[in-house]
Amino acid sequence: MKILVLGSKGQLGLCLHDQLSKTLHDVTYASRDEVDIADFVAVQQSMVENNPDVIINASAYTAVDNAEEDKESANLINHLAVANIADICVTMDCLLVHISTDYVFDGKASKFYSESDTTNPQGVYGSSKLNGELAIQSSGCKHIIVRTAWVFSEHGDNFMKTMLRIGVTNDKLSIVDDQLGCPTYAQDIALAIVTIVNKYDTDITTSDIYHYCGDESCSWFDFAEVIFAEAAKAGCSIPIELTPITTIDYPTLAARPANSALDCSKIFNTFGISPSDWRQGVKSVLGLCT
Repeated sequence: MKILVLGSKGQLGLCLHDQLSKTLHDVTYASRDEVDIADFVAVQQSMVENNPDVIINASAYTAVDNAEEDKESANLINHLAVANIADICVTMDCLLVHISTDYVFDGKASKFYSESDTTNPQGVYGSSKLNGELAIQSSGCKHIIVRTAWVFSEHGDNFMKTMLRIGVTNDKLSIVDDQLGCPTYAQDIALAIVTIVNKYDTDITTSDIYHYCGDESCSWFDFAEVIFAEAAKAGCSIPIELTPITTIDYPTLAARPANSALDCSKIFNTFGISPSDWRQGVKSVLGLCT
């Protein structure tokens, strides 16, 4: 199968390279420098030239706070550019695998969010990602939309790597403890996407949205505690003291969902894909970093 990966130098893009390199698929990787999805003509030229069976869009505007002051860029990358890709997929009759986010929900639910729950993004980032989803659905292209959350890995910038970095030079850290979500190891997301692509020809797949994230909900404070506990075992320098704080104590430009835990039963029932074992993911990252 011919696959084109857009955003191949980002965190998920690099993990897709790691996982797809183990398969026999004919894969072309395009970084933002090579194919900027904001350049609609360049995207079309690349897709026509490669003539893929599957497009995996791992490109996104992910600067949640910056999006509040740069609405145009967030909308261009997360919505308009995605709509362009979807329209081209219709013309070329190829499958679009697109990555979305837990931020399409308002975080006010007291349960895990399912794919059928009402969306209600609270900021520009979440709204732009939701509009991207809607554009894909309205285009009529064959698609799989994967919503995920709290992504971390050995690649790129993420919460875990930030904690490890600042933990070396700070004896005390204050971490938000009233926002709940499911950390997700990006290698597991990439593997889930590979599994979906491998099974797409078996006719069990229809265009749909699926949730994929970690197997256990926690707060950012809980996540940090696990990171530093494993880091200590690996011989890394860690803070002496972690202090839980509230969202009010750590104001940000963009509102964060108080609870963005996602229900992953649908992707398991359809593809047999289990949620990400994020605690094992933490150990894997430390094993590669030490």
